[in-house]
Amino acid sequence: MDRSSRASQGYKLESQIREAYGRIVYTFTCHNKIVQRMLSKNEKIKLLQIVLSALTTGGFIVAIIADEKIASILGAFVSVSLLILNAYTKNFDLVETAQSHQKAADALWVIREEYVSLLTDFELLDDDAVMAKRSELQNRSAEVYAQSPRTDSKSYVAAQRALKTEEEQTFHDDEIDVMLPNSIRRKNRSWND
Repeated sequence: MDRSSRASQGYKLESQIREAYGRIVYTFTCHNKIVQRMLSKNEKIKLLQIVLSALTTGGFIVAIIADEKIASILGAFVSVSLLILNAYTKNFDLVETAQSHQKAADALWVIREEYVSLLTDFELLDDDAVMAKRSELQNRSAEVYAQSPRTDSKSYVAAQRALKTEEEQTFHDDEIDVMLPNSIRRKNRSWND
């Protein structure tokens, strides 16, 4: 049977692939949002460490020169704060965690693009070929998920906003045309050629 006589099955198959594509896009975007958040947090912590180190050093110099009790107490407080911050960063390597999420996002990007290709070729392939590719993509997705760190609700909310409101993963024809050479822009072509 060809696809036209099995429209109901073809529709269900395409719907399942579209849904799987949507889940991949969300997870890919979640991982990217976590990477951005972790690296931003790491930069803030490093800056705070520098500031606290400078204040500690400055506080002790003032305490030695001026022999003031308040400067000593302030220096000790800042020093303890720096110690706590350093202990925190020792136990939680934000850069390493971000790299794990980036690795997952990179693997999911490839799968995402293959889902787009499958949806593009959907009408040209027979059902068996579509189902075989779908199963392969599902298995590869499961492998990536099993080896990846988990995403969190914060990243999901950020991904939702990016995808639904900011249209982060989409382009309009005019946007794509601007990025392409004039000779292959859609607005410069006739579809009757």
